[in-house]
Amino acid sequence: MKKSKIYTRGGDTGTTSLIGGQRVKKCCLRLESYGTIDELNSHVGLLAAMLEGIDVEFPTQFLQSCLFEIGTHLAMPCEDDAPAPYTISEACVEQLEQLIDALDHQLEPLRSFILPGGTMAAAQCHVCRTVCRRAERYITALSDESPLSPAVLAFVNRLSDFFFVLALLINKKSGITEISWQKSCT
Repeated sequence: MKKSKIYTRGGDTGTTSLIGGQRVKKCCLRLESYGTIDELNSHVGLLAAMLEGIDVEFPTQFLQSCLFEIGTHLAMPCEDDAPAPYTISEACVEQLEQLIDALDHQLEPLRSFILPGGTMAAAQCHVCRTVCRRAERYITALSDESPLSPAVLAFVNRLSDFFFVLALLINKKSGITEISWQKSCT
C-alpha cells in the first residue's frame, strides 16, 4: 500500500472539503464550529498530560472520543429530514452529568464567583472551559442554519461545567484556595 501525502494543496485557495465532498470557505461557521471542537480536543490532551500524578478521575478517552464524534457530526451537513449519520447520544450526555455530579459531590458549595487559576492543571481546565464555551457559541449559531443533534449542544454545554468543577477539585486536592472575585474596578 502506497502511503498518501499529508498535504493535498486543495486548501491553498482558502477552501476545504466537508465530509461528502462539498467545498466551503475555511472561515465559514461550520468550520469555526468543528475547528473549535478540534482545538478543545487538543487542550483536553494537554490537560490529561498535566494531570499525571494528580488524584482525580479524568476520562480522557471518553471525552476525546465524544469530541471527535461531535466534530464529525459538525463536518457532515445533513438535509432537514435526514438523520445525522454521526453524533453522540443522550447516554453520553447522561454519563457526563454523572461525572460532574461525582466531582461536585466532593466540593463545598460555591458562595461567590471565582477567578480562573490555581495549579497549572486547574488553569488548563479553565482554558478548556472557555474554549468549550466558544465552541458552544459557534455551534448554537450553526444550529440556526443547519439541523444538528440536540445531544451535541447539550454535551458541549455540560462539558464546560465538567471542566469548571474539575478545576475546583484539582485546586482543592492540591491545597489551593480559590480566589473569589471582588468588585474592585469601580
